[in-house]
Amino acid sequence: ALELEQELRQGVKKPFTEVIRANIGDAQAMGQRPITFFRQVLALCVYPSLLNSPDFPEDAKRRAERILQSCGGQSLGAYTISSGIQLIREDVAQYIERRDGGIPADPNNVFLSTGASDAIVTVLKLLVAGEGRERTGVLIPIPQYPLYSAALAELDAVQVDYYLDEERAWALDIAELRRALCQARDRCCPRVLCVINPGNPTGQVQTRECIEAVIRFAFEEGLFLMADEVYQDNVYAEGFQFHSFKKVLMEMGPPYASQQELASFHSVSKGYMGECGFRGGYVEVVNMDAEVQKQMGKLMSVRLCPPVPGQALLDMVVSPPAPSEPSFKQFQAERQEVLAELAAKAKLTEQIFNEAPGIRCNPVQGAMYSFPRVQLPPRAVQRAQELGLAPDMFFCLCLLEETGICVVPGSGFGQQEGTYHFRMTILP
Repeated sequence: ALELEQELRQGVKKPFTEVIRANIGDAQAMGQRPITFFRQVLALCVYPSLLNSPDFPEDAKRRAERILQSCGGQSLGAYTISSGIQLIREDVAQYIERRDGGIPADPNNVFLSTGASDAIVTVLKLLVAGEGRERTGVLIPIPQYPLYSAALAELDAVQVDYYLDEERAWALDIAELRRALCQARDRCCPRVLCVINPGNPTGQVQTRECIEAVIRFAFEEGLFLMADEVYQDNVYAEGFQFHSFKKVLMEMGPPYASQQELASFHSVSKGYMGECGFRGGYVEVVNMDAEVQKQMGKLMSVRLCPPVPGQALLDMVVSPPAPSEPSFKQFQAERQEVLAELAAKAKLTEQIFNEAPGIRCNPVQGAMYSFPRVQLPPRAVQRAQELGLAPDMFFCLCLLEETGICVVPGSGFGQQEGTYHFRMTILP
């Protein structure tokens, strides 16, 4: 795609005039406008002289002053403690409490991070150990977000695939989890179960019943649960809503609520914010052994601290303007506009794909992606093999070269043998 863009700039004639980057969930690169309040506060934090300017609302100024007072030397350019600014961790804990209907959250269990991905890799590092058949096995959904397979390869852990059910709108099936776990026990020591909800690349939203069943399964099998919940603001399908693993776990009561270990992740990169470039995120750990949690703090301190502008942005995401504040009305309107647009695009994507011959697409219930299945003719599959390419990679290259549309082949995420897919973000 980069090469084609370069050729277009050099005046090389193509059947298209621009490359459409439908390959990545990068909202602002696709034209989504940033939320005004977030950028106002950030501007004030980065350049505090603006605090005297009449161009900024008073609540934005108050917020910026509050954040700056919690920074060393009242500057965003200072290091913070490795787990993140204490004030912001407290705000995150309050946000989790509000989100989960009053279930308490402890700021000491919250670690800020460089986007969610950094926290995911840190927690995996903590859990990977052993040699040979004692090596840690990690159950991940297939199709999966490639961060997981890449991190597991890097850490030399064993990737244990469990398949989501495409025929049931990418549902997670406990029988399939059990199959994957039993087969894996011959070659590794499964210690971790990863769940992505809402799903990336598959866009499904899990029901409460499903989450309860997953928690029971993890508890019975002694697995550490990792819940990737970065798309929690992105739920579009009627009758569906986001349930956090933490809330469901706590409402299930003992022994689950008091013993099941959980790490849940969130980020400023998705949702209605789309602030990918600021690299802000957090992980909350639940029921983690106190000694292990200390080691996690040490592991994070190796990186010094997450980017401070990303921490500041996260603070605004978890505590946006209150209804009584001057910025509330505009904030609310902008947020609703982004989410309504995404919901319309989710419906449109599903509808148009299902009208195209040879393409079948499940409902995009949440997140930012569709993962349609393509029927490739035998000659295309044969040609791909001659070129040494996965058939869906061949399809995606042809699509790019003929139309300028850049999508990612399903083989990059994993898929059932003999099926072909591609992931397309619904953002453009």
